[in-house]
Amino acid sequence: MDKAKFEIGQIVKHRYFDFRGVIFDVDPEFDNTEEWYQSIPVQVRPKKDQPFYHLLAESPSQPSYIAYVSQQNLLKEEIPEPITHPLVEEIFTGIEDGKYISRAKSN
Repeated sequence: MDKAKFEIGQIVKHRYFDFRGVIFDVDPEFDNTEEWYQSIPVQVRPKKDQPFYHLLAESPSQPSYIAYVSQQNLLKEEIPEPITHPLVEEIFTGIEDGKYISRAKSN
């Protein structure tokens, strides 16, 4: 099993699809339904024994949604512009040095 490469609050983008987001939770390995897993196109379907990240995501076609993405399909966002997802303010207190600060850590 791989070690988590990304952290909560980090801004990332998808390796193949046109969306980006901020990580708000991490599963050490796949923890979703088999139906969801099978819906991923075979050519980009990730292995299950790696970290999976929950993102407050945005894309040009969909302004805000929750995404669940494998570590192998994420890249660090080189220019971490703020995420406009409406839940950002509920989960994070702000952004510092291109990374969001979790409300859970600030308590």
